[in-house]
Amino acid sequence: MANASCLILPILALLAATAAAVSDDVLALVVLKSGLSDPTGRLAPWSEDADRACAWPGVSCDPRTSRVAALDLTAASLSGRLPRSALLRIDALVSLSLPGNNLSGPLPDALPPRIRSLDLSGNALSGGIPAYLASCASLVSLNLSRNRLSGPVPDGIWSLPSLRSVDLSGNLLSGSVPGGFPRSSSLRVVDLSRNLLEGEIPADVGEAGLLKSLDVGHNLFTGGLPESLRGLSELSFLGAGGNALSGELPAWIEEMTALKRLDLSDNHFAGTIPDGISGCKNLVEVDLSGNALTGELPWWLFGLALQRVSVAGNALSGWVKVPGDPATALQILDLSGNAFTGAIPPEISTLARLQYLNLSSNSMSGQLPASIGRMLLLEVLDVSANQLDGRVPPEIGGTVALRKLLMGRNSLTGGIPAQIGTCSSLITLDLSHNKLTGPIPMTMGNLTSLQMVDLSENMLNGTLPMELSNLASLSVFNVSHNLLSGNLPISYFFDSIPYSFISDNAGLCSSQNNSCNGGMPKPIVFNPNSSSDPLSEVAPSSPSNQHHKKMILSISTLIAIVGGVVIVIGVVTITVLNLRARATASLSALPTALPDDYHSQSTQSPENEAKSGKLVMFGRGSSDFSADGHALLNRDCELGRGGFGTVYRAVLRDGQPVAIKKLTVSSLVKSEDDFKQQVKLLSKVRHHNIVTLRGFYWTSSLQLLIYEFVPGGSLHQHLHECSEESSFSWMERSDIIIGVARGLVHLHRHGIIHYNLKSSNVLLDTNGEPRVGDYGLVNLLPMLDRYVLSSKIQSALGYMAPEFTCRTVKVTEKCDVYSFGVLVLEILTGRRPVEYLEDDVIVLSDLVRGTLDEGRLEDCMDPRLSGEFSMEEATLIIKLGLVCTSQVPSQRPDMAEVVAMLEMVRSPQGTSEDELV
Repeated sequence: MANASCLILPILALLAATAAAVSDDVLALVVLKSGLSDPTGRLAPWSEDADRACAWPGVSCDPRTSRVAALDLTAASLSGRLPRSALLRIDALVSLSLPGNNLSGPLPDALPPRIRSLDLSGNALSGGIPAYLASCASLVSLNLSRNRLSGPVPDGIWSLPSLRSVDLSGNLLSGSVPGGFPRSSSLRVVDLSRNLLEGEIPADVGEAGLLKSLDVGHNLFTGGLPESLRGLSELSFLGAGGNALSGELPAWIEEMTALKRLDLSDNHFAGTIPDGISGCKNLVEVDLSGNALTGELPWWLFGLALQRVSVAGNALSGWVKVPGDPATALQILDLSGNAFTGAIPPEISTLARLQYLNLSSNSMSGQLPASIGRMLLLEVLDVSANQLDGRVPPEIGGTVALRKLLMGRNSLTGGIPAQIGTCSSLITLDLSHNKLTGPIPMTMGNLTSLQMVDLSENMLNGTLPMELSNLASLSVFNVSHNLLSGNLPISYFFDSIPYSFISDNAGLCSSQNNSCNGGMPKPIVFNPNSSSDPLSEVAPSSPSNQHHKKMILSISTLIAIVGGVVIVIGVVTITVLNLRARATASLSALPTALPDDYHSQSTQSPENEAKSGKLVMFGRGSSDFSADGHALLNRDCELGRGGFGTVYRAVLRDGQPVAIKKLTVSSLVKSEDDFKQQVKLLSKVRHHNIVTLRGFYWTSSLQLLIYEFVPGGSLHQHLHECSEESSFSWMERSDIIIGVARGLVHLHRHGIIHYNLKSSNVLLDTNGEPRVGDYGLVNLLPMLDRYVLSSKIQSALGYMAPEFTCRTVKVTEKCDVYSFGVLVLEILTGRRPVEYLEDDVIVLSDLVRGTLDEGRLEDCMDPRLSGEFSMEEATLIIKLGLVCTSQVPSQRPDMAEVVAMLEMVRSPQGTSEDELV
């Protein structure tokens, strides 16, 4: 009996301890609940009156001990901070899963020692990753992705003996990634993508021989691919896109025989694509876009088991050769933005599984093959910006799955085939900037899914078919710059269609009042230095003018009568002009012949061309200025002055205002031909966050740039010259920051560096949307000494990147990133980049960095800032601004990464792509 009591007592003690521990779990979970906001009532059953928690939502227990072993509250709409004390008391917890909530604050500074799986992804957690995680020996899976975590990756984390999966993607982590990948590592998955990590990819990462997935994409990594990767025979995904990696693609990639997906896009890789990659027989997806690769298209891209291939945005050349194997598995093929020549091969139709084909922005010629109509699964066909000619093949009607057909900016002739009406899935149709003739087919009225149509810049004639009234989903229907006439279809869309969509046609009329909107604007010759009336109208010579030749001849009698009057007036005018010309300086020689896509006219005779310049407006829109009180280059119409020149306001005869910049760097301007070439490049930049260049005027002593007029004033005026009542709200400031960032991304993608970004060069439209102006003007000047440029162009101190004044450092897009960082700080603090006091100079970036270090960032925020906002969100944006103003260019992100981070801050649950660009 005594022996039995000796056994019973320990058992009772154990049961009592277990019951106490179970009770502790209940209390700990109740404490955890009290610190969280639970708007959906997911935690309502969690009550301190319960004996145990095993039946509660989201709670799982160990069946042997009834202790809480797992907590899973995925996407439960919880917010608040995780209390450290509550988690520590659940000491039997092995799995904590709280993804997709809105938890904030730092990570807990301690966790239960038995924790094996930790998933806090998709929240709003901030601060650094605590070092103790690198000593959690039992940790198997760690997912902290899509938060706002900053600082370095903890040293020693790779050597955890049980660790198999690490996902730290989508944060603000910075610094270099520590090495220390042991050969005994159990790691299968490592994802460090979409952070601010820099330096080289750890050289020993390939020592983790069991790795199946490695993603380091969209960081700031430099150098090449570490050679240790060649030993990863189990690796199925390698993602390193969106960095600054360089060198040639290594031939040893073929040794990674298990590779299925390879993403090396948007880096600086050069040289040819190695044939050795064909040894990766399991490859399904290859993305090598956005590099500097040369040579011909590798034969193996049409073989293997490849389904998705992109080599867009490189310098590949030669002919596109398709082997014609119907067994090819390709679904997506993007060859855009290269230098491919020759015809599109008819064998392209043998790619029977192809859904997306992009051949745009190459130099391909010939006709679109009729065989394209046999591609029954094709959803997107983009052959825009090539040199294609001939007709749009009627066989295009066979592509019944086609959703987007983009054939703009070619030299297509003939009419739009009626068979286009059988492409019933079509959403987007672009045939603009071609030489198409004939009417718009009435069968287009069958395409009820159409949303965007661009037929502008052709020679289409006839009337718009009334069947177009059936297109209820239309948001864009651009037929400007054609020879169309007659009434518009009757529908809600056409009743309120913007004038720009129908402008410059022979006689398109409104169906409501029968008034023709498509006028025939007359080009002008414009001499801003002349003391005479700046307007000199001449007869147009455009195709639309030839269309009216018959009408003009029919009133020849009237012309003869008017001609006599004109002669008399002309004699008097010439006499007056000759008298005035003696008192004014003559202008330099006229420009030589202009490219075909410029729209300009001149009535000057050859002997008088040396005395006048020529105003050139892009496109065939209205290009004449009104003769009312807005005298061109009049001081009363001056809008502002900058490092490049003075800006004036003028009004076109059709009532459209424009801004005219008179360059004050005449002695520095390039030759006439170089000037026109650069202006033409700038004129092609189109983005809703960028001011559009509409025309120019050139002589050797005077240069004018004609821009669209943006009425809302400059950002500088709103920040530093307006009253407190008109100050921006938080959302307005946030929208301006991301809008400017998107505009810069668009410029950089077109190879244009701004060089002069500042608040006075950011204009606001009537909706408060930012528009970046004064971009790329440095390209109009010769390659001057940087000290000259820095004093001439960077007229506002504080925005200029430090490397701009260093002769030995290459000036790149990172100069714009620096200026953007300063602009971010200026927008949020309301302070100027540099402020001069009586005995001190305050540099804004230094001031903000100091207050951040001292933990009093709130003191820096603009006191005029209206509306509610999160200081946590503001802190992240300010930190991003400070990262952009790093003294070392390589430590600054590129603008595409900046946009991604800004979107992540605004939408922590997920980010969207840059729409603009």
